Amino acid sequence: MNPPEIRAALDTSVVMRLLTGQPLDLATLARHYMAETERAGAKVFVSNLVVMEAYYACQHHYGMPKQAVLDGLAKLVSLTTFVVHPLLIEILSMPGLESAKPGFLDRLIHAEAITARLPLLTFERTASHLPQTTVLKI
Repeated sequence: MNPPEIRAALDTSVVMRLLTGQPLDLATLARHYMAETERAGAKVFVSNLVVMEAYYACQHHYGMPKQAVLDGLAKLVSLTTFVVHPLLIEILSMPGLESAKPGFLDRLIHAEAITARLPLLTFERTASHLPQTTVLKI
């Protein structure tokens, strides 16, 4: 059996419509595309960069609380139609993520470094709790 076709990589504008439902005409079009993709047994890819941009845009342009954004992202990328970074869903399921130190974005950056089999180098002291991380100090 062949793996499912990955039809497209979603841009932030499409993810935002799926998350917010606004504007309605574009959200409807995005949902229709996703339903068609699911019926075809295909998938779409969502990059970490798009996830990060949507995370900020939902908070700053739509006034959504962090926890609501994290919950929405977790629900969306958990759908079987989505292909995402292998650690994204695990990170999004962490309790207390909205106030965790290091935060969501730092953890996602760390996950990419680890997946690439590279240590993370940072000045962020809170990142010292993450494995394979070096905090540069003066």
